[in-house]
Amino acid sequence: MSVIEQAIVWLNDPLNWTNPGGVLDRLGEHLVLSAAAVALGCLVAWPIGLWLGHTGRAGGLVVLVANVTLAIPTLALLTILPLTFLGFGRPSVIVALAVFALPPLLANAYTGVRQADPEARDAARGMGLSGWQVLRRVELPLAVPYLAAGFRTAAVQVVATAALASFVNGGGLGQIIRAGFGLDIAAGGGQILAGGVLVAALAVLVEVVLAVVERAVTPRPLRAARRGANRRAADAVVGS
Repeated sequence: MSVIEQAIVWLNDPLNWTNPGGVLDRLGEHLVLSAAAVALGCLVAWPIGLWLGHTGRAGGLVVLVANVTLAIPTLALLTILPLTFLGFGRPSVIVALAVFALPPLLANAYTGVRQADPEARDAARGMGLSGWQVLRRVELPLAVPYLAAGFRTAAVQVVATAALASFVNGGGLGQIIRAGFGLDIAAGGGQILAGGVLVAALAVLVEVVLAVVERAVTPRPLRAARRGANRRAADAVVGS
């Protein structure tokens, strides 16, 4: 029996889904890890990005922080953080994944505020609104589509990367893959492939759901503008 056939058999076995430590248990762990990591990333990145975007300062710092955090391998963080006070398990995994989520969250929050209509900003200030009120009532609502886009990117990346949590006893769908590697390749190959398919399917599902959410929170004029920008970018690539 081929590895693909083994994976199909494994996925079609109800016990592999319902037993303790099965797919349903691991899926729940995976979602909890991912949600906690993205939430932590939002708590850190969004306030900083929104405020820096409002002040118009430190744009280079935002780019630097995004690039530095992207350059840090998540697997390296997963092996270093358990040696700290966080220890092995979920806390170190959540922090490592949150660091991985920071770049798109921070960059999109900053860009969203900077892209706010200057005339709307000036009109709000002309009405006597304070800087905080301008940010809360004008810039933040206009930045929501950018925040949604950053959230979507971060969530998909975290869900796909959370499979590495199994290396530090963090749980998740990666445990299925790791258990497959613990078997003889002839016996565990199907389980490894099945685990990989589950992680990929979950990432695609999250992408689709959040794409719908992003579209829902993006005003129609901005949708048209984005489609035009994407079309121009595609034409430039084809013409180059």
